[in-house]
Amino acid sequence: MTTTTTELTGTGPEADAAPAGGRRRRGGGGLGSYLLIRFLLIIPTVFVLVTTVFFLMRSTGDPITAALGGRLPADELAQRVREAGYDRPLLVQYGEFLGDLVRLDFGTTLSDRRPVLEVLTEFGTATLELAVYALLVAFVVGVPLGRFAAYARDRWPDAVLRVFAIFCYATPVFFAGMLLKLVFASGLGWLPVAGRASTRSEILIQTGVDDPTGIYLVDAIRTGNGEVVRDVLEHAVLPAVALGLLTAGVFLRLVRTNVIGTLGMGYVEAARSRGVSERRLLRKHAYRPALIPIVTVMGLQIALLLGGAVLTETTFEWKGLGFQLVQYLQARDFVAVQGMVVLLAVIVAVTNFVVDVIAALIDPRVRY
Repeated sequence: MTTTTTELTGTGPEADAAPAGGRRRRGGGGLGSYLLIRFLLIIPTVFVLVTTVFFLMRSTGDPITAALGGRLPADELAQRVREAGYDRPLLVQYGEFLGDLVRLDFGTTLSDRRPVLEVLTEFGTATLELAVYALLVAFVVGVPLGRFAAYARDRWPDAVLRVFAIFCYATPVFFAGMLLKLVFASGLGWLPVAGRASTRSEILIQTGVDDPTGIYLVDAIRTGNGEVVRDVLEHAVLPAVALGLLTAGVFLRLVRTNVIGTLGMGYVEAARSRGVSERRLLRKHAYRPALIPIVTVMGLQIALLLGGAVLTETTFEWKGLGFQLVQYLQARDFVAVQGMVVLLAVIVAVTNFVVDVIAALIDPRVRY
């Protein structure tokens, strides 16, 4: 979400009071109108993304020819193209594509003949689980270190942490993953190399849980077996750290900058003049306001995490949407790729809306 200067300054009693006549001027819509506008913006955003994906996928020709060309006889290939409707005008196909999306019909994969929605449901939970782990790592690492960097401003710990933040978000995810595997899996042997769980744990989860959720940690807890829970957590450590450090660097710099800015505010200076210690100022006056931008930026980080999940899941063989997306790309299954990209676009748009709602509830200055 982009918050402008006018959004943050045009509020309060002074802004609402009229200079004369006792009438009050409304400085912009209330919370309801703000949320309505943000919700309505999802529609054109998703529409543009869906349209872009459709025409990019069709730029190489019809999906069947792209995936199966050279593998099938020409007459059989032509028949399959006609049956799928890919011989019709492109705008007609586009209209049908939009109609299918409204009905949540993402098509059928070409390589394994499965409904794309079924693939999204099966593997989406794994990506969601990894994203939650990564966000947890980002908060645990980035927020406290950002606070400490602000406290140690202009001293050597601050310089070290700023370099560390740059290293975090500048290092490619796949390189960080390979380095972590080399050190902690292959070298020290502390953690598993790849996968979401060992074969034994996967069997226990699949056989010991009725209606598994697909989120391994939840299903492992439902088995009541502590060894399975431990195994699932051990498999999650390296992928979560590799992906989470990418966002931790952003959080570290953001918290540091905002805490330093808050420490220079008038009310903080007044508290300092009364003899309040710097540590108490940091804890009581500067820390909480600095967390508000974290919520605002989180929507952008969700998109970053989903993009990084493709490389992370491939590096650690974490069988989620990113891992499957690579498999379908290698098979040139553009129907599956198209459905997955559309879903990821919708997730990013909806997540940004939810983040905007949370930011508006936390900070009443955020309004249109």
